[in-house]
Amino acid sequence: MRAETMDGEIRSGTAVTDATAGSARRIAELEREVQELRRANETLKSYVSKALELDMLPRQRDGRGGAAGCGTAAGTVADTAAGSGGGGADPAETFPGKPGEPGRPGVPGGPAFPGMSGAAGPAGPADTRGGPGLPGPSGIPAPSPLSGLSGAFGAGPAAGAAGKVGFLVLGPIEAAVGGRWVDLGAPKQRAALALLVSQVGQPVSVDVMVESLWSGRPPQSAITSLHAYIANLRRALEPHRAPRTPATVLCTRGRSYLLDSRAVEVDAHRFGECATAGWQALDRGDPQRALRQFEAGLALWRGDAYAEVATAAPVTPEAVRLEELRLSMVEGRCATLIAVGNHELAVPELVAFTQGHPLREYGCELLSLALYRAGRQADALSVLRAHQQRMVEDLGISPSPALQHLELEILRQAPELRAPGRVQ
Repeated sequence: MRAETMDGEIRSGTAVTDATAGSARRIAELEREVQELRRANETLKSYVSKALELDMLPRQRDGRGGAAGCGTAAGTVADTAAGSGGGGADPAETFPGKPGEPGRPGVPGGPAFPGMSGAAGPAGPADTRGGPGLPGPSGIPAPSPLSGLSGAFGAGPAAGAAGKVGFLVLGPIEAAVGGRWVDLGAPKQRAALALLVSQVGQPVSVDVMVESLWSGRPPQSAITSLHAYIANLRRALEPHRAPRTPATVLCTRGRSYLLDSRAVEVDAHRFGECATAGWQALDRGDPQRALRQFEAGLALWRGDAYAEVATAAPVTPEAVRLEELRLSMVEGRCATLIAVGNHELAVPELVAFTQGHPLREYGCELLSLALYRAGRQADALSVLRAHQQRMVEDLGISPSPALQHLELEILRQAPELRAPGRVQ
């Protein structure tokens, strides 16, 4: 009996020893797996840091820190990390921190525009922001009133033909490469591009972009998402750029991004040129040319300028400037219509304009003059007196001397108010 007991104890001890040995082996295996996972994690973190963090990029060969020029290592590394030049999923859709922003398929272009150079064509009505669109990336008409980018970019170098990218920002942002619309991606990605176009030729820092895109409340993944947006935009704006080659349109400058002004055309710039040319033509006594320039400029508008980021601090001054210039151009066009004898056409446009902008006294002056020349003296006086009442009651001030003088001239039916011969 005692022998059996001892034999059982020996077997029990052996089993315990075997179990202990098995547990030790399992623990050792687990420790090795943990160590391998840690090494893999460190490798991944190092790769992501090198690929996505601008401030961790290797120094340039010339010894200067950061990326000194357009399309430097920062841009190519970001493109590589996001899959530049190859197939696969859109990296912007794989990064966190973008709820409610579905990615769009990476369609590089749509139906071709007609010519992208040449003089501006016929324009639509003055204060009209919209019109027949052009086919977009999915065959849906894009919100552009132009018959081609020639209207937006004038007779300068053809976008695409000279390697330039065309941007439409007088409304929702659109871009064309080689005469074809390109897909600009999700809303925040489009907003990032609009922010860069508003500062074309000037570097915009990563911090400013993050602050503007996320309204001062960026998620932890904001910088990662921003780099993905930039990589996607580079592929869209330079579809034929070889992998790991320098970007020439959307460039990197240290911890900033920049749209090279030499590589792009912007409709807002064309609009400013039309305004200047129109006022100069009026000064030279050429109202017909002034009218063509004003109409060409106003036809570029499809909505609010820089619509995606118009309230962002870096963009607001430029958006306000463009809107003020647009209103002045509407007034200039109507003044030109009156000067050439087309007061009947000016009246309905000025009625709409003064209702939308009742405190702009020049618009009121033009409407009164147009009504008087159209044989509506009572309506002209009514407009002036209604404006006078509004100024006194709302602001406590009198109308401008010009309006007061016009009222007196209408009352005495001054000969100088008579319409000139209509110019056909």
